[in-house]
Amino acid sequence: MAKEIGADRLGDFYTNGKVRRRREWRGLADTMYDYKCWLGIMGTLAGFVIKPRNIKAMFRYRWMANYLAVPMMVDRHTQGLRGEYLRICHTEQDLIIKDVAKLLDNLFRGDRRIGNDTEFSKKVVLVDENEMTAVMMGFPTLKGLSRETPSTYVSVLLNQNAALHYIDVAQEYGLAGDVCPMPEAEAGVSIDDDAPVLGACAIQCNTTCDGSLMGNGVISKRLELEDGIPCFQLAAPLRHREEDVQEYAAQEIRNAIAFVEEHTGEKWDWKHYFECARRVNISTKYRQEWLDMNKTDYPQVFGSNLALYTETNYMAICGKVPEFVEADRTIARLAEQAYAKKKRMAKEYRHRAIVWGVQSHYYMDFLLWLLNCWGIVPLTDMLSMVSTKVLAEEDTPENREQAIYDMAWLTENMIMRNRTHGGYKVLLDELWEFCEEFKADMVILWEHMSCKALDGMHGQFEEKARQLGIHLVWVTHDLFDPRIVTRQGVRDQVNRYMRSVMREEPIDPTLEVIHDENSW
Repeated sequence: MAKEIGADRLGDFYTNGKVRRRREWRGLADTMYDYKCWLGIMGTLAGFVIKPRNIKAMFRYRWMANYLAVPMMVDRHTQGLRGEYLRICHTEQDLIIKDVAKLLDNLFRGDRRIGNDTEFSKKVVLVDENEMTAVMMGFPTLKGLSRETPSTYVSVLLNQNAALHYIDVAQEYGLAGDVCPMPEAEAGVSIDDDAPVLGACAIQCNTTCDGSLMGNGVISKRLELEDGIPCFQLAAPLRHREEDVQEYAAQEIRNAIAFVEEHTGEKWDWKHYFECARRVNISTKYRQEWLDMNKTDYPQVFGSNLALYTETNYMAICGKVPEFVEADRTIARLAEQAYAKKKRMAKEYRHRAIVWGVQSHYYMDFLLWLLNCWGIVPLTDMLSMVSTKVLAEEDTPENREQAIYDMAWLTENMIMRNRTHGGYKVLLDELWEFCEEFKADMVILWEHMSCKALDGMHGQFEEKARQLGIHLVWVTHDLFDPRIVTRQGVRDQVNRYMRSVMREEPIDPTLEVIHDENSW
C-alpha cells in the first residue's frame, strides 16, 4: 500500500544499525494526523511521569523501563495504515494507553513502597490478569486493579525481551522450564519482589491452564503470607458449554461478591452493574457488526485493529469505562465509511485467513506483516471470537438473578479460556465453521509450544484441513520468549510455506527478511 501512494516500501524502514531510518510518510493529511496522535501519546506519558511517585516507580520496578517504548509500539501497529484504518488504530490504541497509564498511576498511589495511600489501598481489589472483571461491575467505589497486566502482559507488547528476566528468575527457583512463559513470568515478578503491594483483598481465577494455576499459587501465597492480603480463588467450571455446571458457576460469582463485600465493607450496587451491562451489550453489538463486515469482500476492522482492542475492551474493561463505548461508536463510523467506499487496507488481497491459537505477544504486529508481505488478510483471530451473549440490562428482580448467571458466563468465556476449555468442539470444530462463515481459504495456526491444550490436537487440525481443502500454516512460537523462536523465525515459517506450497512471490520482497532483532 505504501508503494502504491508513492511512499517507501515498509521493509525499507529497517536497517542493520538501527530499527528505523525515519518515520513513515503517509501523505500530508495522514502524516499530520499521525503526528498529532504521536504528540498526544507523548502528552499522556508526560502527564504520567510528572508525578513524583511515578518517577520513583520508574527506578523501583525493573519492568517500568519498557514503557519508554510506548510510542514505538504504536508505530509498529500503524505500519502501512492510511485513512480510516489509521484512525481506527489510533482511536483504539491511544485510549488503551491512557487506560494503562491510569492503571499504573493507581497501582503506585496505593503501593506501600511508593505512594502508600492507605485509604485508597483499602478501596482496591487486585484481580488476576487472565480474569474477566465482571465481578467488579457492581462496585462503583472500588478499584479493580491488575498488577500482572502492566508488569508482564503489556510489557511484552512494548519490548519483546521484557519477560526474559522474570522467566529466568522463576526457573532458578525451581519452576518447570516447559510451562507457559506468561504465568511463569508473572510468578517471577512476584518472586523477584517486583510487584506493587496494595489492596484490601485479591481475586484470582482458574483461568486457562495448569501453568496459570501454578503462577497464581506462587503469587497468592506471597500476598497472603507476607503482605497480609487475603485471596479468593474463583473456580469457574471447565465444561463451560454444559448447562449442568451453570448453577455451580453462578454460586462462585455469589461467593466472590460476598468475599469483596466482607473485606472492603462496600455493598454491591445493582444500578451501577446494569449500567456496565448496557455498555457491555453495546460493545458486543459493535464487535459483531465488525465481524459481519469481515465476512464480506471488504473487511474493515481486522488484524491488530481487532485483536488488541478486543482483548482490552472485552475482558479488562467489561463495561466499567464509558470512554470505550465512545471509541466503539467512532470505530464503527470509520468502518462504515470505509466499507461504503469499498476501501481496502492494502492494494492486494490474495488470501482470507482465520488466525487461530494463542498469539505471540512479542510479535503482535505479525498480523500487519502478513497483509503487507503476502496479501494474507487476517479476518479475525481466536481471542476475538468471544461471547456474543446479550446481558440482562434492566434492573428487575428476575434480571438480578439472571445477572449472576451472566457474570458467570462471562467468567467462563474469558479470552482464550473459551477455546482451550469446553471440549474439542470449541477449539477444533468451530474453527472450520468460522472458515465457512468468513469464506476463508487459509488458517494461520499459532502453535504455542508450551500450550498443551492446543499442541495435543495438532494431528486433528491437519486431518480436518486436508478434508476441507484449507491451507493450514503452522507458526511455532513461545508466547513471551523470543529466544526460542525469533520474530524472523516466525516470518520464515510463513515465507517457506508461501514459496514452497503456494508457489507465490511476496507482494513486498523487502519484508521477507526484516532486521528488527534489536527492536524493542
